[in-house]
Amino acid sequence: MPDPIDALALARDLIRRPSVTPADEGALGVLEAALTPLGFVCERMPFSEPGTADIDNLYARLGTTGPLLCFAGHTDVVPPGDVKAWSEDPFGAVVKDGFLVGRGASDMKGSIAAFAAAVSRFAPKLAGRGSIGFIITGDEESVSINGTVKMMKALSARGETVDHCVVGEPTSQRRLGDTLKIGRRGSCTGRLRVLGAQGHVAYPHKADNPIPKLVAILAVLTSRRLDEGTPHFEPSNLEVTTVDVGNPATNIIPADARAVFNIRHNDLQTSADLERWVRSACDAVIAERGGAYELDWMTGGDCFITQPGDFTAILSDAVADITGAAPDFSTGGGTSDARFIKNYCPVAELGLVGETMHKVDENVPVADIAALTDIYERVLERYFGVAG
Repeated sequence: MPDPIDALALARDLIRRPSVTPADEGALGVLEAALTPLGFVCERMPFSEPGTADIDNLYARLGTTGPLLCFAGHTDVVPPGDVKAWSEDPFGAVVKDGFLVGRGASDMKGSIAAFAAAVSRFAPKLAGRGSIGFIITGDEESVSINGTVKMMKALSARGETVDHCVVGEPTSQRRLGDTLKIGRRGSCTGRLRVLGAQGHVAYPHKADNPIPKLVAILAVLTSRRLDEGTPHFEPSNLEVTTVDVGNPATNIIPADARAVFNIRHNDLQTSADLERWVRSACDAVIAERGGAYELDWMTGGDCFITQPGDFTAILSDAVADITGAAPDFSTGGGTSDARFIKNYCPVAELGLVGETMHKVDENVPVADIAALTDIYERVLERYFGVAG
């Protein structure tokens, strides 16, 4: 076997590839070059769809027998924003005062490097006990159409079964390992347009103002408390994100008025049920006040949970082994690619502290990358029943 991978060095190599979504800029190649000497069979899985960017993805597997434990993540990153606001080159991967600074350090090239380093140390012990896989996409920070969702479908279609999966999203809140994500709330978005008739404000009887109707609908939607939450989930919530009329004049009643809202929901709700409720609210207001409306509905991700059990215990115990404290189980936060993986196997998320993700001067302590590598190695030892 080759020498173990240096997690920090690999993280820096990955950050130096400016893989701002949907560009790859060689990031997948850096990881592939690190995994191939370990004996991984690496496969590029490109996908495309009309109207979307072509995306390259990487699937790598070490071993041919089950069980198959996969590590999943993404090499694409969000834009750095105003580069002048950074204290260092966002793609320079500078180590300063014990911190690795760069876009993707936290979300989530640091975790991917820790995956690879942990596997490089554990690989000689695998010896027919099962297989280790990497599911790495270049399409998580954008529309998530040609990435993990299609990789999982393709693997399933050819009979490749993933038994469990660890996603390296930056789940830790204040200290490394303090939080383990065992699920996520669902996300759905409504784009509402209320139709009226344009006219002069001095002659309202000759027009049909859509704004009061839109306000009435939003009042109904925002006044309802959707639920009280469950033992593993926060209460569901609806948030109006924008209200637009686009009317620069003070003497014109507009022809239409629009609003967008997002609902984050727990396992007491479904996207279909919520859509029916929203449409019924719109129908009631329009029936009373007249006019018409249009509603575009999009489901961004289903609610899911990996029930606490043997798999989550392996992850929790591995964290406790290294940090001295077991993580809290959480389902909070936004969506992740775990929403695609959960349809095929139990999945949980465990990664670095996410305090600076997507921010200027994104950074992680170098010591945390080393400790996360130790945690992932301990996960492998516990999962495959190998003494540490």
